[in-house]
Amino acid sequence: MAEARSIPFAGYREIDVDEMRRRARDFREAMERRRTVRDFSDRSVPRDIIEDCLRTAATAPSGANMQPWRFVVISDPQIKHRIRVAAEEEERHFYQHRASQEWLEALAPLGTDEHKPFLETAPYLIAVFEQRYGHLPDGRKLKHYYPNESVGLATGVLLTAIHLAGLVALTHTPSPMKFLNGILGRPKHERPFLLLVVGYPAADAQVPDIQRKDFQELVSFV
Repeated sequence: MAEARSIPFAGYREIDVDEMRRRARDFREAMERRRTVRDFSDRSVPRDIIEDCLRTAATAPSGANMQPWRFVVISDPQIKHRIRVAAEEEERHFYQHRASQEWLEALAPLGTDEHKPFLETAPYLIAVFEQRYGHLPDGRKLKHYYPNESVGLATGVLLTAIHLAGLVALTHTPSPMKFLNGILGRPKHERPFLLLVVGYPAADAQVPDIQRKDFQELVSFV
């Protein structure tokens, strides 16, 4: 049985209500401008910006504070090429054999297909892995609680940090993604969760003029 840890607690610093309103409004307005981009520039991005975004992602809540995530940042052109080849192979199978007609019709307005040049063009790919368990110093397995939910929360924080830093991102989920374990040398207990494409948008990049659901469709107060 794992030894119980003593965790220090810090006090809560209350913010004035008017300041709360300002912060909430400013954050909402900033995030309403976030869009998914599929056309990337090969312009370089300073690594320290990516590092700060990842440090922010690591502040996300997690089940029992197990922090069951691993982020692998890829900038090596050869590795990005290998990932593109493997991802496009899975995508061909998806579009030609696995996707239902209903799914294909839902994707059609977005103009997506099996071709993923952004996997090589963008300066960074970030592979997000979910760790189903960890290891204690003596080698025993340590169960991770709610790893899927925890990694999802961390990924959302990461996307937010990337947007607020002034960069753009694309969430890419070829299925299955087990090829990432092999290419990136990750152990079997880590499950590929998501592949993020990160960088600047291409000069001629365009995004779909999509509308989000009306507030009343999303929220109920009881």
